[in-house]
Amino acid sequence: MPKPAAGRIERLNDFASKTISARNVDIWLPPGYSDKQKYAVLYMQDGQMLFDAAITWNKQEWRADEVAAKLMAEGKARPFIIVGVHNAGTARNSEYFPQKTFDALPKPRQEQVLNMTLADKSPLFKAPFTGDDYLKFLVSELKPYIDRHYSVYTAASDTAVMGSSRGGLISLYAIMEYPEVFGSAACLSTHWPIKYDMDDNPYPEPLLAYMRGNLPDPASHRLYFDYGTATLDALYPPLQAKADAVLREQGYNATNWQTREFPGAEHSEKAWAQRLDIPFQFLFPVQ
Repeated sequence: MPKPAAGRIERLNDFASKTISARNVDIWLPPGYSDKQKYAVLYMQDGQMLFDAAITWNKQEWRADEVAAKLMAEGKARPFIIVGVHNAGTARNSEYFPQKTFDALPKPRQEQVLNMTLADKSPLFKAPFTGDDYLKFLVSELKPYIDRHYSVYTAASDTAVMGSSRGGLISLYAIMEYPEVFGSAACLSTHWPIKYDMDDNPYPEPLLAYMRGNLPDPASHRLYFDYGTATLDALYPPLQAKADAVLREQGYNATNWQTREFPGAEHSEKAWAQRLDIPFQFLFPVQ
């Protein structure tokens, strides 16, 4: 179990699903959490990386508990809880893949995606794509449980989704697939390339095309993006610029959308923790 520096965590051990593999879900409750008031809800990807560096694989964490608690204590964010959904381990790449963008590719390009490899020549995708099933789990199994067992608002305007890298991709996909469930999304260091370079890469154009046809109504939805310029994030600036152009085409502006650059920031939990207060305040502004 993670040991938070602020607030407390309740774990759903091996939360069962009809659509995906069972996994742990860590629910962070802020200091002073009470059934006498209601809270907004943030669903975060890679839940095992959020709260306690002592138990993560790389000894880093998002510091989500400290950052959220500080913002609430200072009156800079409305009260919210965090539902940290653990990833699928070796199947993470497949589960966080925007599945319908693959289905839209011609067969030769699909084969190219399926044959992508890592630096050690092992497959990039070690399991069938289950992004659609993962979102069904969030929406039809996990969210109803949270709504029943915690003192939370249930409307889309009070429900956000967030992740980094491939977790950013699936969070963007979530708000496009289920705009009636998620009213806002934060996508940090979004991994637009799908693989780890742009050589003969069939992406991100299918992602951009999907965005053009499926971005939610900017009158009722809000989107946050950011990126660094070091390590893996160095790939992202020109790709994020293309995504930003699509957002403008679809009517997004400064009232409902932010994209931020963090020069020198690398692709790591440490880097995301250093700027986490910004997306938290964007998602849950004080009313």
